[in-house]
Amino acid sequence: MKNFPFFTTEHGAVALVLDQIPYSGSAYITILDSQEPELLLKDVCDFCLAVGAKAVYASGGADLEKFPLCTSVVLMRCPRERLADTDAALFPVQAETLERFRDIYNTAMREVPVASCLTGEGGKKLLLAGNGYFVHRGDTLLGIGIAAGERIDAVVSVIPGCGGDVLLALNHALSGTCAEVEVARTNTRAMRLYEKLGFLPCREVSRWYQII
Repeated sequence: MKNFPFFTTEHGAVALVLDQIPYSGSAYITILDSQEPELLLKDVCDFCLAVGAKAVYASGGADLEKFPLCTSVVLMRCPRERLADTDAALFPVQAETLERFRDIYNTAMREVPVASCLTGEGGKKLLLAGNGYFVHRGDTLLGIGIAAGERIDAVVSVIPGCGGDVLLALNHALSGTCAEVEVARTNTRAMRLYEKLGFLPCREVSRWYQII
């Protein structure tokens, strides 16, 4: 299903994510510009429902505060030199292992508020970018992740207690001086892990409210 980076009605403009509907039934709205946000939300929510959404989440304005807060997303940062090392190794995702990666990723992300599943098109982009990894210790799969530049965009452990090793291994895929990760405040277990490893909250990136 197609996303709309710039979706307009007579009441304003939003960025609209619809490709998650087949996976989670959720649509995501980011308000870009509006003088009539209530009317804009009604128009866009009606459209989301018409294309199959069961739940609609929105961010991008104080007018949303009357709706239930689902979660806020926080950017955390740590100088890479402060991160410990690990003997876990990275193995880049290949075409023949992509579906296994997607299955592990999507199973985990369905439990995380406002997290996106990895679509088929997203998997193709992941292969092209070369930023998806399996993390192993010997023959044992510890988890998977997505990382490049200064960003760690996903940390998924498949063995309880191995999330730290997964993240520390992904640090080796980065090239910047700092490591950054975004995490939902409601994902308290992940926040505690990142803080234990040395990450500190820097700023709130977004707040997501449930509209429907």
